This record gives sequence, C-alpha cells and structure tokens, in this order.
Amino acid sequence: MRTFLKAQASSLISTGVDFGVTFIGKQLLEWFFAASVVGNISGGITNFLLGRNWVFSSKENGAGWQALKYIIVWAGNLLLNAGGVYVFTEIIKLEDWISKIAISLLVGIGYNYVLQKFFVFRKQRQQRA
Repeated sequence: MRTFLKAQASSLISTGVDFGVTFIGKQLLEWFFAASVVGNISGGITNFLLGRNWVFSSKENGAGWQALKYIIVWAGNLLLNAGGVYVFTEIIKLEDWISKIAISLLVGIGYNYVLQKFFVFRKQRQQRA
C-alpha cells in the first residue's frame, strides 16, 4: 500500500508539471492539443525520475534499460492521453480542462501504475545458486 501511495504522490507531482507546462504552452502556442502533448512529455520525465529514485527505489537495475521500458509505456500513455483529450475536446466537445483531468485520471490509475510496477521498475528476483 505504501508503494501505491508513493506512486499516487509521484503522479500528482508529475501531473502538476504536466498541467503547468500545458497551461503555459497553451498561452504560448495557442493550441491546446500541442500544449497538452508538450505537458505530457514534461510530466513523463518527472514521473520516470521519481519512480526510479523514490517510488519503486529501483536503482539496482540499469537506468538505460528502465528508461527504454518506460519510454515504451510512456508512448502508450502519450497516445492514450493525447487521443483521449482530442476525442473529448474536439469530438465530444467537453471543456478542454475537463477532458484533460478525466483522461489523466483514467490513464494514470488504469494504465501507468500497473505497467510501471510490474514491467518498468519490477524488482529482479534473486536467483538460486
């Protein structure tokens, strides 16, 4: 349970970075979709660093290998977030921030935590001699 709570705290911090960059990006780029993608990238980098160093304390595994696995998971995250925001905002016509929050919650709980715990930052089992 402690790991799950730390993961949720990390997710909140990363989401804060994501939303902050998205907000600033929307002001600069004047296109919410592009700003959302840039925000998601920033949040992803933050989340990887927190996941490796604090949430899962998984520094014994190679950072490069973890980063590669994280990028694979994160690419799915980006597609799910960007696609979801696009569908909710452009097709369903929900307010952009409602779309961003709803998709972030769905993807964060149903996709990110599970794959990070069991794929990206999974602890290696001790092999018997």
